[in-house]
Amino acid sequence: MATDHSSEGKSNAPSDTKERIDENLAKVEELTQRLFTAVAKRDTPNPGLNAPDTALFADAANAYWAQSMENPARIFEHQLEFWGQSVKHFLEAQQTLAKGKFEAPPDSTPEDRRFSNPLWKTHPYFNFIKQQYMLNAQAISKAVEDAEDLDPIEKRRLKYFARQIVDMMAPTNFLATNPDALERAIETEGESLVKGYENLVSDIEANKGQFLVKLADDKAFKMGENIASTKGEVVYRNRMMELIQYTPTTEQVHAIPLVIFPPWINKFYILDLKAQNSLIKYITDQGFTLFVVSWINPDETYRDVGMEEYIEEGFLTAINEAKAITGQKQVNVVGYCIAGTTTSLMLSLMKKRGDKSVKSATFFTTLTDFSEQGEFTPFLQNDFVDAIEAEVREKGVLRSHIMSRTFSFLRSNDLIYGPAIRSYMMGEAPPAFDLLHWNGDGTNLPAKMAIQYLRQLCQGNEFTTTGIELFGETLHVSDIAVPTFSVTCERDHIAAWKDSYRGYQMTKSRDRTFIVSESGHVAGIVNPPTKKKYGHYTNEDLSQDADGWLAGATYNEGSWWPRWAEWLGKKSGKMVAAREPGDENHPPTGPAPGKYVTMMAAS
Repeated sequence: MATDHSSEGKSNAPSDTKERIDENLAKVEELTQRLFTAVAKRDTPNPGLNAPDTALFADAANAYWAQSMENPARIFEHQLEFWGQSVKHFLEAQQTLAKGKFEAPPDSTPEDRRFSNPLWKTHPYFNFIKQQYMLNAQAISKAVEDAEDLDPIEKRRLKYFARQIVDMMAPTNFLATNPDALERAIETEGESLVKGYENLVSDIEANKGQFLVKLADDKAFKMGENIASTKGEVVYRNRMMELIQYTPTTEQVHAIPLVIFPPWINKFYILDLKAQNSLIKYITDQGFTLFVVSWINPDETYRDVGMEEYIEEGFLTAINEAKAITGQKQVNVVGYCIAGTTTSLMLSLMKKRGDKSVKSATFFTTLTDFSEQGEFTPFLQNDFVDAIEAEVREKGVLRSHIMSRTFSFLRSNDLIYGPAIRSYMMGEAPPAFDLLHWNGDGTNLPAKMAIQYLRQLCQGNEFTTTGIELFGETLHVSDIAVPTFSVTCERDHIAAWKDSYRGYQMTKSRDRTFIVSESGHVAGIVNPPTKKKYGHYTNEDLSQDADGWLAGATYNEGSWWPRWAEWLGKKSGKMVAAREPGDENHPPTGPAPGKYVTMMAAS
């Protein structure tokens, strides 16, 4: 005979239940006091960073009413369709209940993972809410489409913010209309809600009064042990960066070293999360002498640091030190994301100066042509950039949580609402997920550099048009003439591959390779061959536009890493004895991943 142990260890006695309720109420009172204390200490950013200028919505309303006057039948048709569907939906629910059946009416709404709980389809209450939400979302989308007289950029912004409103108002985001959270609360006698409240308060305390959902369990990872653990040594340090030289794993290495410049918006260990998917380990295993830059996490004292300092004290210095340590006249370089953009600026500057220190350059998800701003369009107009400029002039840096929030809202259901539901409503602890841990380990940007990047590159698009003035030179993407290899990602929402391709076409290199990897901004790059997960597209003909390039491209199964390693090997000279990190003039000062990577960003 089977025995049910589901209630083992619990008592249903009224006195026990009352005791648990009293304990939870005491916890809630204590947590509420902590919440008030944390919020009171909040250092609120410029309010202009929280929403677009109200003129956007005024213009949208004017456009909508203008369309109503010009074509009232069309507007009325859309409104009537929404009203009719809503009334029909209500009647179907009423008729089903009138038959004495506690079941939902017919449901033809599209599949949505937010509504995976069976109750969204079977329970009349939850099903009614879900279907009406879908109708409301559709009506808002059509209303935005009806605003035909808006400027195209403003319409794109309106679509974005309308979508944010729709996502925010999803019934899954509210306790009373989330069956998963209600079921969990009943199962745990309310303990899940108390744990969720504690998670919320802890997150707000950790971010000095700001609301930022913790995506991963920070305590599950220790730098240098189970994350960023590839062996190496810091062989140089200045105020901008640490230069890490990795320990060789082969008896011989290519003579010409490789220097990787990661983005300084995040930390470098995205390329070294763990041994199984570490690009850093893979490169050393292929017989390359590898140097990686680990950037400083700047504070307010860096307010006057600009692109010039990143290039001179970061990029050029790292290259010179790598040359000195290895005794080579040239290096190969990699630039990832914003560091790829800056690598392009550096290559233009080196061409002007006659500096031939770089033999080849590889770009990961790099934008140089910003004429199309993609999903960042809502945040790259003057109202937001003006607010950022005011913020950084006051604080000295663009604080990491502001950037993190902006990036998160581009994927709000995955990076904000989903994690918030699991943490705050379900009372779950954040997962021990290395990628999410890295995603939440942000860095600040110096004030001057942030404004240069936003005004001159993103808004002004100077690098591919008039040229950008730096170091007394006019730098242009067409100055790039060294052999290059560009890796983009098919579903990249940060550096869209078609935009990267357009800028890459303007370079003048005779030796050019362009690749589109499957997946997104990170997964398309961190794509080890052993996983056999994502393939990539290749096409040697760069004369066509992006659509033409892809139409003529060849699909290749598996990672692009081996293809790149073969290409890089041909640019890296003869084989020589493996080099241990540093030399007599560059004694190792500490093991990888160094000190800068552990510096926390200011909130």
